[in-house]
Amino acid sequence: MSEELTKQDEQVAVLDEVASARNEAAAVLAGDKSEAKSSSDSKARKGRVKSIPAGIAFVRASFNNTTVAIADAHGGVIAWSTAGRAGFKGSRKSTAFAATMVAQDAARQAIAQGMHEVEVRLQGAGAGRESAVRAIQSAGMQISLIRDCTPIPHNGCRPRKRRRI
Repeated sequence: MSEELTKQDEQVAVLDEVASARNEAAAVLAGDKSEAKSSSDSKARKGRVKSIPAGIAFVRASFNNTTVAIADAHGGVIAWSTAGRAGFKGSRKSTAFAATMVAQDAARQAIAQGMHEVEVRLQGAGAGRESAVRAIQSAGMQISLIRDCTPIPHNGCRPRKRRRI
């Protein structure tokens, strides 16, 4: 009796494999690659670039550094760059020229992914604010909106004690 059950189990397993192979073949012939599972499909999926037409560019210009991150509409970062990544060190990171190079680098990465329109959100009071916006525009992206998101304190924190000389 147990031998008959094992034979039946083996037959059911073989039938399941045949059915799944038929489904996979039908999906390939129909052109639906979502159901087809093979190693060549997974490699093709990795190489595919998802085109994102519009996004948000976050420019953070502090007194020491400039950071540009370009994200899609949901906030997932697509391209980013900083002054340190662009090769600047020390006090050169806080210059307007460094911000220009950073913004162009991030914009080129985003354009390679198919983005052509961006909303710019500025944060901070550094030297590279305006130059970063100009660099994004000169790289070939259309700017739809410029918004300043610099946090402004409403006399929240107590200042340090007064310096005596």
